Amino acid sequence: MSWRDAVRPVRMERIALVVPTQRQRDLLDRLSSTGVVELDPVRPEIELAVVADRRPDWSDRELELRRRTAQSVPHGPVTALLGWTPAALLPELTEALTPAGAAAVPLPPPPGVQPPTLLRQRGRGRSFEVLVQTYTTVPYADVDPALVAGLAYVAMFGMMFGDVGHGLLLLLGAVIVRSGRIARLAKVRPAWPFLAGAGAASVVFGVLYGEMFGPTGLVPVVWLSPVDDVITLLLTAIGVGAVLLGGAYALGIVNRFREGGWGLALYARTGIAGALLFLALGGVAGGLYFSNGWLLFAAVLLGFAGLVLTFAGLLAAAGGGSAGVLQAIVELFDVVVRLGSNVVSFARLAAFGLTHAALGAIVWQGTVALWNGGSVPGRLGAVLVLVVGTGVAFALEALVAGIQALRLEYYELFSRVFDTDGRPFRPWRLPAEDLEVTS
Repeated sequence: MSWRDAVRPVRMERIALVVPTQRQRDLLDRLSSTGVVELDPVRPEIELAVVADRRPDWSDRELELRRRTAQSVPHGPVTALLGWTPAALLPELTEALTPAGAAAVPLPPPPGVQPPTLLRQRGRGRSFEVLVQTYTTVPYADVDPALVAGLAYVAMFGMMFGDVGHGLLLLLGAVIVRSGRIARLAKVRPAWPFLAGAGAASVVFGVLYGEMFGPTGLVPVVWLSPVDDVITLLLTAIGVGAVLLGGAYALGIVNRFREGGWGLALYARTGIAGALLFLALGGVAGGLYFSNGWLLFAAVLLGFAGLVLTFAGLLAAAGGGSAGVLQAIVELFDVVVRLGSNVVSFARLAAFGLTHAALGAIVWQGTVALWNGGSVPGRLGAVLVLVVGTGVAFALEALVAGIQALRLEYYELFSRVFDTDGRPFRPWRLPAEDLEVTS
């Protein structure tokens, strides 16, 4: 499999299922058992007619069979049903339908109709698919960003939850979930690599911050202490956000090209036009910081080109005319304002990383103060403060970091990667309870 195939949904084939008219039900029985074909939805007028003629003795299976036979297209002695199937499974489908005298005939996809999306299975990396699936169904033409999105998520989580001890607790939790020994955790078992990735990222940033259950001194500060060097942490967070936004724009350009060619990729706010505005913003910031006039001049040119292209795309989407011009101006202003706020939004990586470190410092200082009192009750209190405080800080900050990383993923990154929604591939099957009676 090439790398291009690995990052996009399974290629779908439009097919006509052709069968002798008297063997339609045999075809449907075999089609249901294969579970690799999505049939076109039943047309509303056919649905109404079948439901109106329904008899009390019809089972759900009988009703579905009548829907589908009424949906079929007759042509002489044969009839056909239309649907979609993964292209790689077409030979197996043909073999399964041959005993019924049926055949699956490939057809050109109808114009303007989006094929259903079936994402490729990636083994352990499949847990990252949850991030994308809870936001949208990947459009058939788009790149599936699940792996990259998962890595970005765990990196952002680790930056906000940087603590070696807390990260090791997450890794322990991943091991427990992976073992399957706790029945209540069986449903989340596929997500154990996700949990392990978050734990590993937390350990890495904990080493960089010198944090292990707070500033205990158990690990040295390799990079910076969040509490002592807030400005550097803040600038780094914004820089990380800029890199992630740049990657989101790159994926957005690829997706817009795959969806509508170079025209859409050039004028879309999530395509080249938006990327030029983003680069112009970075160029202005760099020019001011380094006092470089040429960089500022280049940034202004990029910004002007981005504004013109974005305005043209918005005007075309608005339909032209005076009302369209006004709408495009308002939307262009919104694009520019939101672009700056999106970059600054990543400052929360530093803010919540600082909060996590500050909570750990408070717990540790309280523990040290009680322990240095020297009395037995004081030292018991110190142990209690350490255990309870660590537990509260761990639970609270894990929840906050998880939600904030998800918020950045959805609102700042996915909003640029995706411009439309796809529809999932749903293989057609007869009702399960009726299949059991039939067998």
